Amino acid sequence: MKIKTELFNDNFQNFKRYGIPKAQLVIADIPYNIGNNFYGSNPMWYKGGDSKNGESKLAGKAAFNTDFNFNIAEYFHFCNRLLKKEPKKSNGRGKSSDAPCMIVFCSFEQMQTVIKFAEKYGFKHNIPLIFCKNYSPQVLKANMRICGATEYALLLYRDKLPKFRNGAQYDEGGKIIKGTGRMVFNWFEWERDSAKEYPKIHPAQKPVNLLKRLIEIFTDEGDVVIDPCAGSGTTLRATTELGRNSYGFEVSKEFCKRAKEEILILPESNQMELSDFMDMNQEG
Repeated sequence: MKIKTELFNDNFQNFKRYGIPKAQLVIADIPYNIGNNFYGSNPMWYKGGDSKNGESKLAGKAAFNTDFNFNIAEYFHFCNRLLKKEPKKSNGRGKSSDAPCMIVFCSFEQMQTVIKFAEKYGFKHNIPLIFCKNYSPQVLKANMRICGATEYALLLYRDKLPKFRNGAQYDEGGKIIKGTGRMVFNWFEWERDSAKEYPKIHPAQKPVNLLKRLIEIFTDEGDVVIDPCAGSGTTLRATTELGRNSYGFEVSKEFCKRAKEEILILPESNQMELSDFMDMNQEG
């Protein structure tokens, strides 16, 4: 199956110039607007991760230039137009619709702001998602407080419940076949990727395998997934491995270049067979 994967070194506001199709799922890790405090509790603030060595070159520095004044209202204004329209017909009683949705990774403090602007642009419903880690980047404050070991996101949709795939199968009468389907919780385990398979090239990089889990739930093979804040490109990599078409936007030339060379490894045509990625995984 031919799938298309494209990463543009551009702002998502300019999506019209590329003629990309509408998405079944828009998923992004938006900047948290923490600016120079990005490494505040992280051992990377110090040389070798040890305060005895003095501050490193990352102390008091932002991780990327967009982490100061990211405009959430502007994000929804444009991303609302990247999504497909909701279908008029349902798929029958007891079945999910083919409606699209958005997933927005954000800080806990941003959640109410995201919900407010999402509602303004027609996303009337939301489901909070929680990701649980078995480690914490806040080690420098371990003696002072309970350390954060979670990440957050919001699943946003307009009116109809979005496309939902939990492995359920149906008989000819439209009833779920017993023993198929599984309960999907609102929390997920956050497991770090193998650095050999997926090198870390971005300070806020999301694990490919975690993203694959989310993409599998809300899309089918051949669907379109768009990441407006692509960063390391792991969303596009996850999408491609699952046989979905993917498009991403990244304003940083450095991150865009590294994503193409180290995460996506895209040929000039940007056309790949799903088996190409399967072979690459086996080789790794």
